[in-house]
Amino acid sequence: MTEVKSDQIMSEKEQQEMIAKYDKESSYRTDTGKWRWVIAFLAVSLTAFHLYRALPQVGGPLVSLMQGAVHLGTAMGLIFLLYPFKRSGLKKVGVPWYDVVLAFLGMGSAYYILFRYDWITGAARILGFTTLDIIVATIGIVLLLEATRRAVGMPIVVIAVLAILYGLFGTNIPYFGHGGFTWEGLSRRLFFSSDAIFGTPIQISSTYIYLFLFFGVMLTKTGVGQYFNDLAFGATGRFTGGTAKAAVAASALQGTVTGSSVANTVASGSFTIPMMKRAGFRPEFAAAAEASASTGGQIMPPIMGAAAFIMAEYVASVSYSDIIIIGIIPAVLYFTGVFFGTHFEAKRAGIKGLPKSELPSSKGLLKDAYLLAPLVVIISMLVNGFTPTYAALAGIGTALLVSYVKKETRMKPFDIFDAFEQGARIALPVIAACASAGIIVGIVVFTGLGGKVAGGLLELAGTNLFLLLFFTMIACILLGMGLPTTANYVVTASIAAPALMTFGVEDIAAHMFVFYFGIVADITPPVCLAAYAGAGIARANPMRAGVTAFKLAIAGFIIPYVFVYNPQLLLVEAEVFTVILLLITALLGMAAISASMMGYFFNTFKWYERILLFASGIMLVYPGDYVIELSGLALFIAIALIQRARKKKTEEPQTA
Repeated sequence: MTEVKSDQIMSEKEQQEMIAKYDKESSYRTDTGKWRWVIAFLAVSLTAFHLYRALPQVGGPLVSLMQGAVHLGTAMGLIFLLYPFKRSGLKKVGVPWYDVVLAFLGMGSAYYILFRYDWITGAARILGFTTLDIIVATIGIVLLLEATRRAVGMPIVVIAVLAILYGLFGTNIPYFGHGGFTWEGLSRRLFFSSDAIFGTPIQISSTYIYLFLFFGVMLTKTGVGQYFNDLAFGATGRFTGGTAKAAVAASALQGTVTGSSVANTVASGSFTIPMMKRAGFRPEFAAAAEASASTGGQIMPPIMGAAAFIMAEYVASVSYSDIIIIGIIPAVLYFTGVFFGTHFEAKRAGIKGLPKSELPSSKGLLKDAYLLAPLVVIISMLVNGFTPTYAALAGIGTALLVSYVKKETRMKPFDIFDAFEQGARIALPVIAACASAGIIVGIVVFTGLGGKVAGGLLELAGTNLFLLLFFTMIACILLGMGLPTTANYVVTASIAAPALMTFGVEDIAAHMFVFYFGIVADITPPVCLAAYAGAGIARANPMRAGVTAFKLAIAGFIIPYVFVYNPQLLLVEAEVFTVILLLITALLGMAAISASMMGYFFNTFKWYERILLFASGIMLVYPGDYVIELSGLALFIAIALIQRARKKKTEEPQTA
């Protein structure tokens, strides 16, 4: 394996500081003093609870409201113990008394549902909720918003608060007005029903998502994550620009299970970015390549950053195993676009592949292929119709078993204990985001706002589908700048996707459209957190890194339009020949667009060649019109021939 100087690789502490700087979800206390064991007990208990309730022998999860209460209540307690009121608290030792009080209040407000479940779901709906019920609901909502602010960030809290204010005072707003709610009525519906805080997002989080996040922790603990890196370098490292291509491949594999663009950028980038710089890539490009690949990992089947589980609940016509298949072609196109971009940049800069001596040996990779068993088990079980719960359990068990093959990866009791704790810690921001997104979705449903927004978008776009898609894209990107992927998808699926479906867009295409644009917000200037994190490691200009990441990931901004206009790329009523033809033209289009964006094809461009090549790429991916596609192909070939001729001409004096 290629070596990187030790002073170029970030230490674990430096990685954590970098993640905390750009990723609110990772800004937690590292020295909790005497509360360390309380935190460990709660975290391990939370993971144990989810594993136990997932076992078929115990009948599966509790009823949704009770399962969600344990899930969210324990998470709120942990958040107040781990995440300080403000960033300066990260440097202090221990946990302040007021955070301990908030932790127990947060847990108590949710656990109240467990003790009063029969009353809340029965007599209270006839006789009316008590004053104590409303006080507990109010405390629970307020503490949830504060916990979300600490663990996720302010933007989603602002949106949730605005949604609550709209529910209380939005009766007289023109066009968007509604019947109105009292605080008593609204608070109980938000906190004591399965339609808001404990709605679909938290239900999926408390069953599927938590287990898959824990599965990701197990992969890291058992050495599978390192094997992903070695596999990527072994497969692509010897080609032109091999370090960048290997970084893209490794981050794609790891990103599908991490669910965080920023965390994956730092974890992978601390190793890959110095390598890319050493190979000759510009710092901005090295940061951008890692950020675009790490962000794209969330559209990579089978896990797709956890939002796929919620999508399977929202789109009645598809199952989770269907979404895995549906997501393959868009993911292939996205990463092909990024690969093309790294290739053309490497050709422009004259960067070769790595020598064989610096790459993992094929024999070694084959010998360690057993490390892929957990992923193979999960995919095969999902495809064969098993529930995500059982598939995750099987994957976790398989990961534990493969860890015992080698002494250096063998998990001891303390390692398993630590994995249980880390599984809870990594889930906390997701739990908080899902619960707060539930507030927004609940208000949208209770007030009928979703239908009104959809109607407004349709009225604004008129009969023009492209305009409707464009407005929806802007909304998703803006929301994505402040919301985590899962929460962003939940909100946009409730507000924007219905407008697309009303226009006649296939349900799955509409949901995939909003899903994609929520994700690429992490590499869309001016707020492109993944690119900023990569730039911090590369010591590069953050905005230039963001612009370069946007260029590299341009496919992510084009593909959603393509599969909306032609859902056969999502395998909707697909014919094999048509899909193959569409895939070929789309790949050629990605090559043309990437070359144009990176400023190099077979040679450097004249300005008009760059414009014409970009146009040919758009024509090649234009769905359903063979005349336009053939014209794009002709233009693509013409530019390629012109470029080849110029390259040959410039090389002649050197070979004479």
